[in-house]
Amino acid sequence: MEKVVLKAEKRAVTGKQVKALRRAGKLPAVVYGRHQEPLVISLDAHSAGLLLSKVTSSSLVTIELDGKEYPTLVRERQRNYIKGVLTHVDFLAVNLTEKIRTTVSLVFAGVSPAVKDYNGVFVHNLEKLEVECLPTDLPERITIDISMLKQIGDGIRVHDVDAMLTDKVVVLNDPDDMVAVVAAAKVEEEEAEVVEGAEGVEGEEAAPEISVERGKKEDEGE
Repeated sequence: MEKVVLKAEKRAVTGKQVKALRRAGKLPAVVYGRHQEPLVISLDAHSAGLLLSKVTSSSLVTIELDGKEYPTLVRERQRNYIKGVLTHVDFLAVNLTEKIRTTVSLVFAGVSPAVKDYNGVFVHNLEKLEVECLPTDLPERITIDISMLKQIGDGIRVHDVDAMLTDKVVVLNDPDDMVAVVAAAKVEEEEAEVVEGAEGVEGEEAAPEISVERGKKEDEGE
């Protein structure tokens, strides 16, 4: 992905006064980091919203402020879900020469023959992996081709995904953890067992209820 740059302005307005800032088309934000004093900034809400909708939490975003560039990662996005717009963004400043630990989202692509031809059920156990690398080597996402899953029971483990990445990216998850697997479909069998079991229970409960009710009537008659 091409370099993402957001032009920012220093922001003096804080607290409840940021409402007026938002009405003026500005998006309040903050940049913080291990070696960075917090920078309270504002962005153009429209352009920032468009750009940030295309990036992931592991995408490098450059904040340009007063002629200086700050490489960052998006750490938190607050949103007005009624209006569907961002209301605040937290950026983590990173040093391009220091390795960082963060998570990268997994994206599953392709068609599994086990699902298509054998009616298998695709189950993914992990949505992200924890990695360590330089910010410039950080993948925006990890795409996994599930066409390798050809039979029921075939799975993809962390070490399989690790083999797809460059040596510059170290995966920190347990290598034997299951990322995704194709399981056999047992829905119809389970539904049949449930129906059969329910019928048996209803039949057993019906007789005692009638017997008890009759007994009560006989007692009342005496």
